[in-house]
Amino acid sequence: MARTRLIVGMQGSEAEATPVTSYAYKASLIGSAHRFELTEQGLSWHIGGRTSLWPYDEISAIRLSFRPVSMQQHRFRADVTHNSGRRIAILSTSWQTAALMAPQDNGFRAFILALHARMAKAGSRAVLTAGLGRTAYAAVLAFLAVLTVAMAGLLIRALVSGEFAGALFILGFAALFAWQVGGFVRRNQPQRYSFDQVPKALLP
Repeated sequence: MARTRLIVGMQGSEAEATPVTSYAYKASLIGSAHRFELTEQGLSWHIGGRTSLWPYDEISAIRLSFRPVSMQQHRFRADVTHNSGRRIAILSTSWQTAALMAPQDNGFRAFILALHARMAKAGSRAVLTAGLGRTAYAAVLAFLAVLTVAMAGLLIRALVSGEFAGALFILGFAALFAWQVGGFVRRNQPQRYSFDQVPKALLP
């Protein structure tokens, strides 16, 4: 869930109100939530016993991707990398119970867009990428090509031998598989983007 609050301070006789956007999620049932805040100084995060503050101009890269899992088919991820090489992951879902991984679509989207806006305002030159890495994406395409050839062979064999029930099963399985995997492949196509054009396909 993303929240925006005002931190009010006094400077001389004038009051200043600084908005702070926060987001939190539980990566597992065990342990505390991972917490993130966008402050005037930078991205503040608390993960387990670790905590840090990364100035926006020291964030070297952001990668957005679509990462469905068995418990939650509509899950998105943002990997944020610091100049030092350290990296943190921000997920759009949070564990609630042993059988429930709840989506936090609105909060995740608001936080990620706000992070991009803050970095752009700070003059960041971070590398912004979307989808899988090119090597991983090529491996996925190669696997799908091999699987397609194998299923086509099974379908032809079923038709030639007159096993029409088996052929229908193969067609149904192929349609379901294409529907589930097609979205993953389409959303995770490797690409670069800019601060003012965050890819909508990789935001819930």
